[in-house]
Amino acid sequence: MMSHEAFVFLSYGASAVTLAGLLAAILLDGRARRRELAELEAQGVRRRSKPAGGAS
Repeated sequence: MMSHEAFVFLSYGASAVTLAGLLAAILLDGRARRRELAELEAQGVRRRSKPAGGAS
């Protein structure tokens, strides 16, 4: 039977692995979006500016 400490350590380990995976996914996605923006800007596509009248 698993001791209480082993359960706690495994739980913390699983949480750490999950958080590390989420952080890696966020960072990789951010890099991909920046790369896509750079490619679009190199093609001459520009970002839209805010409307002058404040309408959405």
